[in-house]
Amino acid sequence: MSDMFRLRLVFALLMSLLMSSMMSGWVTWLNIGLHPDFLSRWRYAFMAAWPAAFTVVMVCGPLVHGASQRLAVRLRRG
Repeated sequence: MSDMFRLRLVFALLMSLLMSSMMSGWVTWLNIGLHPDFLSRWRYAFMAAWPAAFTVVMVCGPLVHGASQRLAVRLRRG
């Protein structure tokens, strides 16, 4: 496994973990508030979201990275 691919995997793992936990927690809170079973519902939502988020980061990450670079160059030029 190349170093670049290993870096991409670790990045996707960490980014998807962060985004899935924050977004599933936020949406669960918006839907039910601080209900007594909030943590179990959050855990369920997170477990459903994390594989999807990881896949999206792995597949779309390079595309978004390239688009971000092009946009940054255009913004720098004015």
